[in-house]
Amino acid sequence: MERKSVPLSCHPTKPSRLVRSVAVHLRRTRAELELSFRVEGEIARLRIPAWNGVRIGSELWRHTCCEVFLAREGDARYHELNFAPSGEWAAYALRDYRDGRMIANEKPTPRIAVRRADDAFELDASIGLEALSSAYARAPLCVGLSAVIEADDGISYWAICHPREKPDFHDRRGFALRLDAPEAESR
Repeated sequence: MERKSVPLSCHPTKPSRLVRSVAVHLRRTRAELELSFRVEGEIARLRIPAWNGVRIGSELWRHTCCEVFLAREGDARYHELNFAPSGEWAAYALRDYRDGRMIANEKPTPRIAVRRADDAFELDASIGLEALSSAYARAPLCVGLSAVIEADDGISYWAICHPREKPDFHDRRGFALRLDAPEAESR
């Protein structure tokens, strides 16, 4: 099981005075990817949607949401997953840069939980890798981690890195985290 902690940086063209930091803790097994996004700042001034139960949503990136992008090394195809603090989620299968479709069935249903405090909120999500691609369980993965945070002072865009002048989480250079293929798990 590979565990990592990754700080995200704010895109310089869209700063926020209200968000101090965003970090992601993740754990990968052969079967699953577990993510915990932690946002610290003036939480009362962030626009965090109320919990509405785990269900498919759309256009979640227009408001506060956490995102993960997954691809096998050397493959143009990738998946985008969006998780909102409301419990809504969306999954997209893409053939190449921004060329794809929403996965409109419940097959990859993640588990999502949200915790709030005065100065932070956390969104936990776990997703079965086989539900996205049977190859993901055995392959090294290139991962992009990002968050869109809507606040009283506007929308800020957070990611591992920002390779373009404008925020663009689909740029493969932003899939900057490599997760090795897991060792065979003992039975």
